[in-house]
Amino acid sequence: MGAGDRPVERVAVALCTRDGEQHLPAQLASILSGSRLPDEVVIVDDASADRTMEIVAAFADSARERGVAVVIEQNPAALGVAANFERAIRMSTADIVMLCDQDDVWHEDRVAAVHAAYESEPGLLFLHGDAVIVDDVGDPDGTTLFGRLEVTARERSEVTAGRAFPVYLRRNLATGATSSFRRSLLDDALPFSQLWLHDEWLAIIAAARESIRIDGSPRIDYRIHGRNQVGAARPTLRNKVSRVTGADAERNVVLAVRARELAERLDVRGLPAAAAAAMAKAEFESARAELPRIRIGRIPRILGWLVGGDYRRWASRGRWDAVRDLLRR
Repeated sequence: MGAGDRPVERVAVALCTRDGEQHLPAQLASILSGSRLPDEVVIVDDASADRTMEIVAAFADSARERGVAVVIEQNPAALGVAANFERAIRMSTADIVMLCDQDDVWHEDRVAAVHAAYESEPGLLFLHGDAVIVDDVGDPDGTTLFGRLEVTARERSEVTAGRAFPVYLRRNLATGATSSFRRSLLDDALPFSQLWLHDEWLAIIAAARESIRIDGSPRIDYRIHGRNQVGAARPTLRNKVSRVTGADAERNVVLAVRARELAERLDVRGLPAAAAAAMAKAEFESARAELPRIRIGRIPRILGWLVGGDYRRWASRGRWDAVRDLLRR
């Protein structure tokens, strides 16, 4: 029995694959090398054309010999990342679900640390964390995931203090490869949004419940290579300038639609304050999308938002987004 004589919660790994023969063996080996094994591994392959299924079958034999339940499915046609993960998550049966990418490597304490976090906090819905960035061959490049995402001490302290929703409403901090959640979160999160990635959707829903935590200790090696479907670019000046100058109004239209969909879901789930905040962000993004085409005509509105704190409150990059609004096409 666990803390307070509660039943020990089971842990599932939801792993999605797609032509992963190059790095998948290392990931699967790391899962079985942990100090605590998962109770269940659900693998859904997204119509791979290489040796992925052969590798998965061999893993299943080894895992089952060690008492780990393994479920394997293959999509006849590719669904895409978010839909594939939703399928794997729905197929899992454990109390805690850990999301897993095919090309990373888990540290020995990965499963044990996640399980301990949920055992120590029965109300926790979502946990994500940092990672060591490695290159294609697995060598660290000297950076971390949070370093690349420029996660600030203030953002982390706000989450710790129970003020997480405004943080995640501004921008997503959670990367699926480091994420896990308690199954009860699905009561609010399903069906998944088609406009949000699965990990950011789960994170923002948990944040609306103020039941999300950050693990500051890296528990995985996060592999960056040319085939990543979702990655973490270095926060170089060149990349920052590119984000600012390469934006257009369509980005704000999409952000507004996403925020409005979130507001509707939160309202249905009985979270009116969070729903109102999401709707306010939607209105802000809609107004940004409608800025005049002539740049000089944008200045009064942009200055008003700066003075009123709207960029700080709603925009992913704060005052940088004011520059983006001024310079965008």
